[in-house]
Amino acid sequence: MADHQELLSLTAVEMRRRIGAREISPVELLEACIARIAEINPAVNAVTATCYDRARVEAKTAEAAVLRGDALGLLHGLPAGVKDLDDTEGLLTTYGSPLYRDHVPERDGVMVARVRRAGAVVAAKTNTPEFGAGANTRNAVWGATGNPFDPERNAGGSSGGSGVALACDMLPVCTGSDTGGSLRIPGAINGVVGFRPSPGLVPADRRPLGWTGISVLGPMGRTVADTCLLLAAQAGVDPCDPLSYPVDAESFAAPEPVDLGTLKVAWTEDFGACPVDARIRETFRAKIAEMSHLFGACDQVDLDFGEADRCFDVIRAVNFVARYREAYERDPESLGPNVRVNYEMGAEMSLADFAWAHGEQTRIFRRFQETFQDYDLVLSPTVPVSPFPWTQLYLEEVNGRKLNNYYHWLALTWYVTLATNCAISIPCGRDHAGFPFGLQVVGPHRGDRALLGAAHAMEQAFEGSTALARPRPDLARLSEPTPALTSIVTHPPSAPGA
Repeated sequence: MADHQELLSLTAVEMRRRIGAREISPVELLEACIARIAEINPAVNAVTATCYDRARVEAKTAEAAVLRGDALGLLHGLPAGVKDLDDTEGLLTTYGSPLYRDHVPERDGVMVARVRRAGAVVAAKTNTPEFGAGANTRNAVWGATGNPFDPERNAGGSSGGSGVALACDMLPVCTGSDTGGSLRIPGAINGVVGFRPSPGLVPADRRPLGWTGISVLGPMGRTVADTCLLLAAQAGVDPCDPLSYPVDAESFAAPEPVDLGTLKVAWTEDFGACPVDARIRETFRAKIAEMSHLFGACDQVDLDFGEADRCFDVIRAVNFVARYREAYERDPESLGPNVRVNYEMGAEMSLADFAWAHGEQTRIFRRFQETFQDYDLVLSPTVPVSPFPWTQLYLEEVNGRKLNNYYHWLALTWYVTLATNCAISIPCGRDHAGFPFGLQVVGPHRGDRALLGAAHAMEQAFEGSTALARPRPDLARLSEPTPALTSIVTHPPSAPGA
């Protein structure tokens, strides 16, 4: 591990700079990533299908372009991991479902194609729950992904594989997606950055209901700057997505400078109604006390999210009905419990329920935007509990109070999804149990660029505080495999890649 530790610990931004300056080779970098995956992945099970032979050819092509002095893309020569919900041409894509155990797409999804055009070398897929349903990354195809701080604990989701691959320096660039928090939650739990862009900023071609912005694609990174670099490659208008809009994508490539002392910041423990463990509340208040001096103002606020729980139930379920009706009617048992629950909830709902939910979401949106008339950002915890064992499919209670369903415990993030605001989770020290603590930072409507600039400034300021700096896993402790992570797999895919 030692011979490539220094190289792999570099940020993606610094790797890309050194590639352009001919200080490191894309071939050298790819081989270091492959070696790291071989060393660490058996302990955490974050990386699934791979295409190393093809990636080696692409890395050599990238190296030749550098030596010729060609114009280089934003991600030129950077090995990338793609969440296993996104199609990758010629590379096994299972969506975490046994129904797609042998599915090899004939084309890249639109976002993946953008990442490739920017010069990234797609080397592997990263693990996800079945069809991305839930925040515990485990499925019957690949097994479970373990937390790098303790592989017996869950890694969040649904972009859990990407979060762990980044935290373990396996890959410098990883993609993800977010409906109820699937970029932000694994970012928080694994001590990396997860950014939920405004709907339409990153075009998506896999939403069955294209006019509904509940689900978005987006970037993850070890730092905010790395996250910005990937976002710049992902963003842009595309006719596949009716919510996409023209944008100067490359303007996101580096965070804009922000003076935190000029910002007025609001904070909330629970958005008025989200379940949050008492120890996380206490930890969050301590974090706020530690950072409040950075801002011009830092005030606790009361927020009214109306009937957000019922509203999200309806809007989420409608999307599951649109996507999984055919599979459910053919054989309900072909779908996992989380997907079945969402489908069955939606199948019992009426058009009146649907109309009410969209009206309530509009009311929630308008009330929440009023907060940004007085404040620049809203801060909250990202996750309401410390990571629980991955063997527990989801959290059933908080503070002794039974939760409504398998995703109720994620309300801190999906409340923001309902409001449609951009949001980011950044590392903020550790929680009471010693695991990474994620700070959710919410920006104004379509204020992605300003939010990323503020998050970058906060990250830089946090590095000077032992209470707020990003924690890193002890990779030496991950040198032994964790066989239990793959024990739930009935049989492996027949085409895992080369």
